[in-house]
Amino acid sequence: MRKKVHTVAKGRKNGLYSGISEELSALMRTGWADTERRDLRLDEQAPYAARRRARLSARFPGERLVVPSGNLKVRSNDDLYPFRPFSGYVHMTGDRARDGALVMEPRADGGHDAYCYQLPRDGRDTDEFWTGATAELWTGRRRSLAESEAVLGLPCRDVRTAARDLAAASGAPTRIVRGVDPALQAAVTTDEERDAELEEALGDLRLVKDDWEIAQLREAVDATVRGFVDVVGDLSTAVASSERWIEGTFFRRARLEGNSVGYGSICAAGEHATIMHWTDNDGPVRPGDLLLLDAGVETRTLYTADVTRTLPISGTFTPLQREVYDAVHEAQEAGMAAVKPGAAYRDFHEAAQRHLAARLVDWGFVPGPAERAYELGLQRRFTMAGTGHMLGLDVHDCAQARNEEYVDGELEPGMVLTVEPGLYFQPDDLTVPREWRGIGVRIEDDLLVTGDGHENLSAGLPRSSADVEEWMARHAG
Repeated sequence: MRKKVHTVAKGRKNGLYSGISEELSALMRTGWADTERRDLRLDEQAPYAARRRARLSARFPGERLVVPSGNLKVRSNDDLYPFRPFSGYVHMTGDRARDGALVMEPRADGGHDAYCYQLPRDGRDTDEFWTGATAELWTGRRRSLAESEAVLGLPCRDVRTAARDLAAASGAPTRIVRGVDPALQAAVTTDEERDAELEEALGDLRLVKDDWEIAQLREAVDATVRGFVDVVGDLSTAVASSERWIEGTFFRRARLEGNSVGYGSICAAGEHATIMHWTDNDGPVRPGDLLLLDAGVETRTLYTADVTRTLPISGTFTPLQREVYDAVHEAQEAGMAAVKPGAAYRDFHEAAQRHLAARLVDWGFVPGPAERAYELGLQRRFTMAGTGHMLGLDVHDCAQARNEEYVDGELEPGMVLTVEPGLYFQPDDLTVPREWRGIGVRIEDDLLVTGDGHENLSAGLPRSSADVEEWMARHAG
């Protein structure tokens, strides 16, 4: 019998197969249909991405810019986290593929020629397409370079040459977004401070959303509203199980209508509602307690909503719960009234916090007068966080933007932000009466700054205590 020669197989150390025979290798390389897609059209986001790149180009004439998408990350052993690309890359390309990079090569006229490095399809002439945890036959078909060019409206190159190409590039200084792709970062010689300026610019350019982005955020918010309705309809089952049922109910809507949730859902019942970022979601759901649900659907294009409602699990607020809830609602009303073009970004935060400081003084929980309490920040024992943030591709969008453009700037039409005041009375806080301990309330909406004020994108969900009770009665399972 002829001896078979085996090649070394890729995969687990303790895999069941020790190698690949020449006959199997030859068999696997033959008999595959041509699946190249030649009917693809330019993505509707592509013209908007081109305009975004033009604005980035104007910031850095004569410089080479590198914006990577990022790589897969190990969750455990050979199990990987779902891939989420760097938001600045998505914004500038419309692409969501792993191991990619946007490169903007400077021209003599001060502009740039942009092209996109992509991981091409696995060829059928080697064993790579069917061996290894990230091979196409294991994880699914990728776009070819030609297909990506058709969709993105950008010249596309094989990313496997990117590090070599960038290392050999000359004639212009280079900036790269750090911490996204270690191999590409190692291939270039750059200055950390100048690289940080590139990341700041990418944040600045996301502050004002274009029409396409606003449409995506509307889609995200509308799906989120439906997810909240789902939860109310399932509350009786959650009472019989736990917060995990609520998390799963909302997640089903997020996966059905979008990519996923835009961040870890906060499904906080009872005293868990006093924990700002409670994501364990494993506690009981008891009638008589409040449920603080902070959740958002992320669209397939990665734009996310961020909405919070605090709901009486039994369908009706107790008198004390209503008093706290109404104070937070009034603070939100004050904050939302301050959202308009030309207003300082901080205005909505200050308006809401001043109102809550006054209520805390009235209740005797912080010493007055109210203005002094606010100036000293005494309300923060019970309000904890700021009153909102920008929203978009990230739930805390534009986080690297310059302070003078963001937190110390002015609101402009096209900005989208959250207004989310809250009061949190910790279960072990001896400075408040026992009956107040363990009550947490937050109300959060997503606002679009318009030419003459704002639009509440999440107005499909009720906000006043009376409206919440009526809404829950209509949708309760």
